[in-house]
Amino acid sequence: MNQLFVNIKVDREERPDVDSIYMEAVQAMTGRGGWPMTVWMTSDGRPFYAGTYFPRDRHVGMPSFREVMRAVSAAWHSDRDNVNMQADQLVEAISQDIPSGSLPRAEQLDRAAASVLGVFDATFGGFGGAPKFPQTPVLEFLLRSRGVDAAIDEAISVSLHRMADGGIHDHLGGGFARYSVDHRWLVPHFEKMLYDNAQLARIYLWAGIELDEPRFLDVTNSTLHYLTRDLRHRDGGFFSAEDADSEGVEGKFYVWDRDEFDEILGGDAEAAARYFDVSSAGNFEGTNILNLLQGRDAPPNLGSIRARLLDHRSKRVRPGLDDKVVAAWNGLAIRAFAEAGAALGSEEHLATATRAAEFVLGHLFPDGELMRSWREGETSVPGFVDDYASLALGLFSLYQATGDPQWFQAAELLVDGLGRFERLNGGFYTTSDGADNLIKRPRDITDNPSPSGNALAAEALLVSSLLSGDSNRRDRALAALSASGRLADRYPSMIGHHLAVARSVDIGTKEVAVLGQDRRNLTRVFWDRFRPHAVLAQSADASEAIPLLAGRPADASNPIAYVCEGFVCNLPTSDPMELARQLEIAGT
Repeated sequence: MNQLFVNIKVDREERPDVDSIYMEAVQAMTGRGGWPMTVWMTSDGRPFYAGTYFPRDRHVGMPSFREVMRAVSAAWHSDRDNVNMQADQLVEAISQDIPSGSLPRAEQLDRAAASVLGVFDATFGGFGGAPKFPQTPVLEFLLRSRGVDAAIDEAISVSLHRMADGGIHDHLGGGFARYSVDHRWLVPHFEKMLYDNAQLARIYLWAGIELDEPRFLDVTNSTLHYLTRDLRHRDGGFFSAEDADSEGVEGKFYVWDRDEFDEILGGDAEAAARYFDVSSAGNFEGTNILNLLQGRDAPPNLGSIRARLLDHRSKRVRPGLDDKVVAAWNGLAIRAFAEAGAALGSEEHLATATRAAEFVLGHLFPDGELMRSWREGETSVPGFVDDYASLALGLFSLYQATGDPQWFQAAELLVDGLGRFERLNGGFYTTSDGADNLIKRPRDITDNPSPSGNALAAEALLVSSLLSGDSNRRDRALAALSASGRLADRYPSMIGHHLAVARSVDIGTKEVAVLGQDRRNLTRVFWDRFRPHAVLAQSADASEAIPLLAGRPADASNPIAYVCEGFVCNLPTSDPMELARQLEIAGT
């Protein structure tokens, strides 16, 4: 490599713009994508050859990596005209823009939901076959579409139960691995990502409330506890990930053998082994991944068993920690903790969300320009559209959960910054108008495994418009959602979060304003259901800082609530039951 090329290693978490451009080149050239990814390009950045995995040695007809490098080098030196022509063709292919369609409406959204349900695995949950990803944006779309199809509740419930049963779920320490290599959720790729766990904690929260599944709320709390215990900086921000490997072996930190169970648990070993599917033969390369897929009864002292196993595991060499603090992913975490804190009445979760917000704003947004990531006092590059939008949504949720206007004001500043990413005909680029001059300005509308910047920006603008009354922001949100219109019928699983937000628009957005010193009995009504198409503004008194509250009379001794649409409100009420009735009548 060093003899033949100038080598550039890209961290796709720090530079998603670069990664997305050259991943398109790989897909255009090979018909598929993935990592590791290797791209050969001219000195001005135009790709001319690309691929994913190349074996160290020639294998089953595949040339070795060395053979590929020598062939590419030879072509560069002896056939430069053809190389340049190939580069021009590749750049032209990946520069084709996906034209916007129209805003997905009820009929199209219903067809998209039916298409997703058509690939639902009724036995093990999830959608499609192996490898199997949680596909949280798709689950959120279905959760926002409840009532459209009787099969939706089953798809959500079975998927979340089976994921929680599987080896993809850490049954001792909480949290989820990135994906399962099999269709049963048994064998994970053991890497744990902040963005996955933040999204899953939130979807388990709202599914648990909507489907009346207490187990899902337990999963929410254990996942959030994992994040605070193992992925949090001492000052409150959240790190990016834990590696799959420890001591150079994938999964070594997590797997068990039967002898360990006997030694650690003594007389409880037999019951624990049955419950967690642990045997002498093993279920993974001679070892055991803990799982509940066998459906056996829990031992009566399960809490003690888990504590002893977790204590023993904590003494092993931990997987490597990716200690970057990424703005977009912290936005997802702040949103999860804030909503869980409000919905579950947890001051601890709210405090965690607050500390994370203070950390990110203090370290990544000190001068009015958001940075992508922070590590050990150093920031990387200016933030991308998903950083601005995701953090804004997290701060909007924190404001709605606490009533502290500083979070609303900070979120509004971030929404203002979205204009630097906006396209003339609607929607958003990944990079700002002052970013590096790459071979194309990337634009991402794919919501998998996490919501795209375009979908997040649309939702942030929509929430902002509901709290501020700014109709222009609503129009811009709808234009961004229209970017997914042509994909809704063909590839709905690719644009789950676009469809989720579009569903909320189609249902009908609402605003709820609550004023008064002791307003908890009223705000609790808002948080006792999943209401993604409504916003909550709350304050002790009429606050000019929050347009939805401005000018509304309040009585310190008698809290009052308004249910509104387009800032036109129903008669106010101080009765929680009446507020609940108005919300149900309003369809929220």
